[in-house]
Amino acid sequence: MITSAFLVSGLLVLSLMVILWVISLALKNSSIVDIFWGAGFVLIAWLTFFLFPEGYFVRKVLSLAMVTIWGLRLSVYIFMRNHGKGEDFRYQKWRKEAGPSWWYRSFFKVFLLQGILMWIISVPVVTVQVSPVGPLGFLDYLGLLIWGVGFYFEAAGDLQLSRFKASPENKGKVLDHGVWRYTRHPNYFGDATQWWGFYLLALSAGYWWTIFSPLIMTLLLVRVSGVALLEKTLKETKPEYREYTQTTSAFFPLPPRKKSNK
Repeated sequence: MITSAFLVSGLLVLSLMVILWVISLALKNSSIVDIFWGAGFVLIAWLTFFLFPEGYFVRKVLSLAMVTIWGLRLSVYIFMRNHGKGEDFRYQKWRKEAGPSWWYRSFFKVFLLQGILMWIISVPVVTVQVSPVGPLGFLDYLGLLIWGVGFYFEAAGDLQLSRFKASPENKGKVLDHGVWRYTRHPNYFGDATQWWGFYLLALSAGYWWTIFSPLIMTLLLVRVSGVALLEKTLKETKPEYREYTQTTSAFFPLPPRKKSNK
């Protein structure tokens, strides 16, 4: 049953990425893939929820609700943030480097790669939908609590950043209040934390080995496409950011440090 669920979710992800790739060719905008990152997990959760009714219903519904709230909020936020701005600069750079061959290279470098990551990372979500283990236990409630903390930091971080950028007087400045006072990347911290919440539900259902999912998500957010990439850009474009890094934790929320007098 688990193997069947993995195959079904894999076919769904492949179909989604092929469709998005074709649309991106028509729009000449590969960055549309980012909008469907969260929504892709939502589709996986709902598909496996209906196709595999053997799982423990209460945990299935709890996991489905958590994934749906996380994924839809993220997709809507990215859509609103990117609407009318054209292709993201990262994809523009790759398009320029690849030249005329970008039309097919983009499928492998962008869409297929993100699809594979989505499929692998979604494993805790899929296993919860097929596991008959019940009832809910301590790990489930702990997972919901941790997910809630993560959702707050991600949602609050995105909302505060949007409002900050909407004010012309903040152009070039650094956001250092709200949840941004405790971590330089509350949205990335919140995202990673929510996946540890998803994992705890899978752990409660007996699938301890799915720990690679939150580990991969955390690694991506901290070392690859999240914190590391953004930190480099901000330090080069915003002089105030270096001072901000001296007082504020990079990832885990911590009380602000005192400014150095050196």
